[in-house]
Amino acid sequence: MVCNARDIVTFDSLLDLLRRLPPTKVEENVNALCDIVPDYADDLLGNVDQPLKVLNDAEKGREFLGCDYNRDGDAFRSPWTNNYLPEATGGPTPSPRLRQLEVSLNAAFDTYREMYFEGGISSVYLWDLEDDPGEGKEMSFAGVVLLKKTLSTPSANAPEGTPQGSWDSLHVFECHERGRSAKYKLTSTVMLVLETKTLARADIKGLSGTDTDGVEGKGGVTLSGSMTRQAEVDYPLTSAAGHIPNIGRIVEDMEIKMRNLLSSVYFGKTKDVINDLRSQSGLEAKSKEDMLRAELAGKLGARK
Repeated sequence: MVCNARDIVTFDSLLDLLRRLPPTKVEENVNALCDIVPDYADDLLGNVDQPLKVLNDAEKGREFLGCDYNRDGDAFRSPWTNNYLPEATGGPTPSPRLRQLEVSLNAAFDTYREMYFEGGISSVYLWDLEDDPGEGKEMSFAGVVLLKKTLSTPSANAPEGTPQGSWDSLHVFECHERGRSAKYKLTSTVMLVLETKTLARADIKGLSGTDTDGVEGKGGVTLSGSMTRQAEVDYPLTSAAGHIPNIGRIVEDMEIKMRNLLSSVYFGKTKDVINDLRSQSGLEAKSKEDMLRAELAGKLGARK
């Protein structure tokens, strides 16, 4: 556990090391560091975002997501039965009033997931921030909304070049009721992994001076990383059920904003870099294009 200045420096060094390692192997890297420095294992598991685990609730026949927020030892609480699996551990569970809200939020985000992701898995977990969350009192609670969509899984029958990847999003929030309104603080993290293999054909000039057509080459592109954003907002609240549209709205707005950032910044920048590094057309074809462009520019300039 991090408790003094020396421990803080060591822990910061571990986090800095993880930031420099491949994001696609974050689970392996975290497990390796936990084995090397077991004293910092709990802090690493609690502070490093990892891809969400897909688990199965056999009683309900449904899959759910596991992370550090619903973990107790090696067991994870299912949102469908409120039980820890694979074995009961006696871990913390929400109060009855909060559990009712948790069930409703899981149903709401199940619809959200199907509309936006057309598949995947979603789970919502809530926990009380007060020691005595009695009936009739203003609630203060926290929760996490988990969403996971896997693009495809590697298989021997998949055609070459089939893209693979995953989207993992964690939306951790706090809520404090204040009369007829509620204050929400949201921290959202998106972990994106995309991998694709490409086949390229190029017309190049052979060493002997003859043209060689149809030369094929194989390559691969991996785009992976994580993004974290925060938001804080006040919404009106007329009843406990009002938390459902409020939480849904703030999560939806944040996901749209982060999706647009990923599309415009990360994908756009990657495309610019790849286009600057290599060309799909051969050198001769590129030279002809440059000559034609210069000729057209000269003729247009002569008209003036």
